[in-house]
Amino acid sequence: MNILLFMIPLALVLLVVAIWAFVWAVRRGQFEDLDTPAIDILREDATERATRARVERRRQAAAGGSAAEETGRPRQDHDAD
Repeated sequence: MNILLFMIPLALVLLVVAIWAFVWAVRRGQFEDLDTPAIDILREDATERATRARVERRRQAAAGGSAAEETGRPRQDHDAD
C-alpha cells in the first residue's frame, strides 16, 4: 500500500512531463511536415550523384575511356612510333 503513495505522484509527474514535451514539439513545428522526411530517404542526393559521376569518369580514364574499348576493338597508341 505504501508503494501507491510513491507510484501515483510519480505517474502524475511523468504524465505532466510527457504533455509538456508534446506541447513543446508542436510549438517548435516538429509535426508540420510528416510526409517529406519519409520521401527524402528515397531521393538521390546531389552530392551522391556528383560522386557517382566522378567515380565513373575515373573508371573510364583508368580503362582508357575510348569508344574503341567499349566496342571491343583494340586501342591503338600513336605515341609508340
